[in-house]
Amino acid sequence: MAHALALAARGLGRVWPNPAVGCVIVRDGVVVGRGFTADGGRPHAESQALTQAGAAARGATAYVTLEPCAHHGQTPPCAQALVDAGLTRVVVAARDPDPRVNGGGLAMLRNAGIKVTGGVMEAEARALQAGFLSRVEHGRPFVTLKLAMTLDGRIATASGESQWITGPAARAHVHAQRARHDAVMVGAGTARVDDPQLTVRGMGDVPQPVRIVLSRHLNVPVDSAMTRGAAPLWMLHGDAPQERQAALKARNVTLIPCSAGPGGHIDLDAALIELGSRGLTRVYCEGGGTLAAALLSQGLVDRLDCYTAGAVIGAEGTPGLGAMGLSALADAPRLRLTEARRLGTDLLHSWTTE
Repeated sequence: MAHALALAARGLGRVWPNPAVGCVIVRDGVVVGRGFTADGGRPHAESQALTQAGAAARGATAYVTLEPCAHHGQTPPCAQALVDAGLTRVVVAARDPDPRVNGGGLAMLRNAGIKVTGGVMEAEARALQAGFLSRVEHGRPFVTLKLAMTLDGRIATASGESQWITGPAARAHVHAQRARHDAVMVGAGTARVDDPQLTVRGMGDVPQPVRIVLSRHLNVPVDSAMTRGAAPLWMLHGDAPQERQAALKARNVTLIPCSAGPGGHIDLDAALIELGSRGLTRVYCEGGGTLAAALLSQGLVDRLDCYTAGAVIGAEGTPGLGAMGLSALADAPRLRLTEARRLGTDLLHSWTTE
C-alpha cells in the first residue's frame, strides 16, 4: 500500500477533477502490475495496473489507495474491471465519499466473491486525498496558503522591493508545490504590483496549473505576464465594468462572477465553492497579505506553508499579513506544526488548521 500511495502522489495537480489514485497488483509475492491515475484523470489507476498485469492478474491481490469506482462515467467501473480480471482479494486504503461510489465499489467486489480488506494506511491515504475529499465533502478545494517572509514577518521593503527574499532552494520548492496543485491563486494587488506568471518553471514539461486572480472590479492589467501566457487564466470578479470584461475575454481569460461578501469584497467562501464546482481540488494561494489575512480570518486555509529567510527589514516594510481585526489573543487562528525543514539558507514551516 505504501508503494501504491507513492504512485498516487505522482498524480497530484495533474488529474483534477478526479482523485489521484495508485494501484499495485501482487501475485505470489511478486508485483505484476502497477498504475496511477493518468494526466487529466484517465485512464484510472486500476485500469493501468490491470493492463500491465494482463493474465497474471487472475488470482492476484490488488492494493488500491481509494475505493474503486462503481459507476459508469467516461470509463466503465473499476470495481467491475477488477472482478472481470479474476482477482481474489482487494485491499483498499480509504472509502470514496463520492455519492456515486460511497461503498458501492466495495459491495460490487464482495458480491462477486472477492475478499475485501479496508482501512489499510487510511490516514496516509486521506492526507494524500485531502483535496478530493474536501471538494466532495465540503464543496470546495483544499487551500494551501504560502507566505515567504523575513524573520520579522515582512514581504517587501518600504519601496516595494521583494525579489528575492528567499533563496533559490526555497523558490524551487515553491515551483514544485505549484506543480502539485490544480491552481495557483493571488489577489488583484499582487497581480498589479508583481505582474507574476504563476507558472511552474524549471521542472521540465509538466502540466501547468490554472492561474486564478480575485479582482472585484477587474482592475488588473489587460496586457500582463499572465494574459500573455498559454496556461489557463481564471478571474473571479464582482460588479466589474463591461469594457474591462470584454478586454479580458478577448485575451482568452475565463471570467467568473462571484457574489459580494463583507465590505463589498468577493465572498471568499462562495468563490471557493465555485472553484470546487468547476472541479478544482487543490488551490495554492500566493497572496498577497490582504487575501491571506482574509482567508485565515474566515477559516478557509487548510495548510499554511511559511518560508522564512534570514533577513530583517523593520517596521517600515510590508507585513506578510494584512489586518485581521483581532482584539483578543483567544480569537487568533491556531495552527498545528506538521513539518519543519531547511531549504538552503531558509526555513520552511508547514502548519495545518486544528
